[in-house]
Amino acid sequence: MSIANAEELVALVRAYNPSSNSDLIRKAYAYGAEMHEGQFRHSGEPYFTHPAAVAGILAEQRLDDATIVTALLHDTIEDTKATFSDIDQKFGRDIAELVDGVTKLTNLQLSSTAAKQSENFRKLFIAISKDMRVILVKLADRLHNMRTIRAMRPDKQVQKSRETMDLYAPLAGRMGMQWMREELEDLAFRVLNPEGRNSIIRRFINLQKDSGDVIHKITGDIREELDKADITAEVFGRAKKPYSIWRKMQAKDQSFSRLSDTYGFRIVTKNEGDCYRALGEIHQRWRAVPGRFKDYISQPKSNGYRSIHTTVSGRDGKLVEVQIRTRQMHEVAESGVAAHWSYRDGIRVENPFAVDPAKWIATFTERLDNVGDHEEFLEHVKLEMYADQVFCFTPKGEVVKLPRGATPLDFAYGIHTRIGDRCVGAKIDGIRVPLWTRIRNGQSVEIITAEGQSPQATWMDIVATGRAKSAIRRRLREEDRERFIKLGRELARVAFEHLGRRATDKALSTAAKHQSLASTDELLARIGSAELVASDVAAQLYPEAVSVSDEIEVTTVVVGLDDGQTFERATCCQPVPGERIVGISYRGKGVVIHAIDCAGLAEFSDQANRWVDLHWQPGRHPAVHTVSLDLTISNDAGVLGRICTLIGEQKANISDLNFLDRKPDFYRLIVDADVRDVEHLHEIMLMLEADSDVATLTRYRDIKRKP
Repeated sequence: MSIANAEELVALVRAYNPSSNSDLIRKAYAYGAEMHEGQFRHSGEPYFTHPAAVAGILAEQRLDDATIVTALLHDTIEDTKATFSDIDQKFGRDIAELVDGVTKLTNLQLSSTAAKQSENFRKLFIAISKDMRVILVKLADRLHNMRTIRAMRPDKQVQKSRETMDLYAPLAGRMGMQWMREELEDLAFRVLNPEGRNSIIRRFINLQKDSGDVIHKITGDIREELDKADITAEVFGRAKKPYSIWRKMQAKDQSFSRLSDTYGFRIVTKNEGDCYRALGEIHQRWRAVPGRFKDYISQPKSNGYRSIHTTVSGRDGKLVEVQIRTRQMHEVAESGVAAHWSYRDGIRVENPFAVDPAKWIATFTERLDNVGDHEEFLEHVKLEMYADQVFCFTPKGEVVKLPRGATPLDFAYGIHTRIGDRCVGAKIDGIRVPLWTRIRNGQSVEIITAEGQSPQATWMDIVATGRAKSAIRRRLREEDRERFIKLGRELARVAFEHLGRRATDKALSTAAKHQSLASTDELLARIGSAELVASDVAAQLYPEAVSVSDEIEVTTVVVGLDDGQTFERATCCQPVPGERIVGISYRGKGVVIHAIDCAGLAEFSDQANRWVDLHWQPGRHPAVHTVSLDLTISNDAGVLGRICTLIGEQKANISDLNFLDRKPDFYRLIVDADVRDVEHLHEIMLMLEADSDVATLTRYRDIKRKP
């Protein structure tokens, strides 16, 4: 809301807090206006209209004087000559630290690289943990900026809207301030997808023309049932926000016409008993929709939210969502954690359902303390902020909270990492289920474990929680490292022997120092994971052993090009010397060489002017032509090392390994090998096909891999 002057703000605050320190608010208003004198917003308005409006938004939430004053001063340290000491001296240390906290949040770049973003998120939560009123001011600041965003440049509008959608709206929701979350989302949606938003609004208008005022009719139906049962309650109805409907359409992959529950209704009763009585009356009058009932009164959310949610088939068969709660529950549902600071009639509201902010932030951040790398931290942050929770039970009846979409594996890791690592199966409500089953509210989960079991790579696609992902990733990393070291040792042996040398411990240790690596194992792990090429490592250590051959220079390997014309091999078909080839010319790029039978040439069939007749230079070619091989091999000890040895013995270098599938009985992988020509390739494939542990072998060609 806009605030015209100090007296208007003072009156707004005194309406809910008659004992407010009006002189302090007037003093802050005057000081802020003085500091921002001569500054203007993008719209051309005086800059101080913004802090005043932020204070007005917070006053509407009935917040305390310190928060209102902080709103008036929140940009002074950052944008004016005012300092922390000035604010401290004039308004006290409490307000000075709040203003400083908001300033630090404003300066965080929350959409930068993963490492920087992770560190800034940590700073964000540290600031929140010191005093949550800092984030309340920041959210109100962002809300007013989004309400007036049209005055900004289009690119800045998109940037701010994306940041709002990704961070501030979910954070407001996580704090229980659902009204703010919805408004922030809708304002960002208006910028990011105006056509999508407008189409939903148009359909709402058409729906209202066809069916009349549905909200008024259904509200009347609900009131009628409550009056019959002598239940005193307020009933409200509304159409859901455009972004809420859009998100549901995307999640369910449904059109607007098929999406039924586009209206929401709220019943606010006098006491908790009436909540359940009202629920009974609603279910007696209308048929409940299975799977759409949630009791957040008996199982409250961590931010204090309490309400009963049910969906029924209402008037004309329309699905209607109904929320039932008491007045105190409703106040927390509207204000969330901010209810802790709310005032009414001059005294702090004693709401038994309002969450202590210190406990809330401790719950919110407890899983973030022991997270290792940046990606894992960001993953935890997103899961904590975005995921609604489900409540399930252990066989002993203990409640376990998990994000929506969690599986028995998440449940297992939520109990203990050791249980998760050894998980081989699960039962839900006594019935054996696959590990990828999504857990629903109220279900009982039992985990089946076995000694010797270890996490599988496919589990990463099954779990939803950051804790489970982190534990699985850690174990896979340990197992992969051991496997890569073994593979690297074999690749190094072949590469060193190719130069007539032995890969002794001393040689490998020296090579590790040449690569500035801490240990031999680190060197071997990097060779095994294709981060380093074994032949290059050996050549750097023994340059005198690398013989100069009569091989054709790579730059003259193709015949038929114009003088100065460059070329490259197509990645889709990877042609090698000895195969029939054709070139496709690109303006400013030279010529891309394809095998004559490449399926990708079909798209150039009507562009004959771009075809170039080429052939390979006769003679011995260097082994620099990468070819991808698709192998399925037995998952037994030593098989992968032997396969790499066979390729090395044919004087071919392995430049990359990519595992497509890992099962208990086999691996499927893509091996990139550098070959001289088609005969060299056939020799390698012949040797591999002769191995009893190679189930299938084909040359991997992918038309999607564009040159």
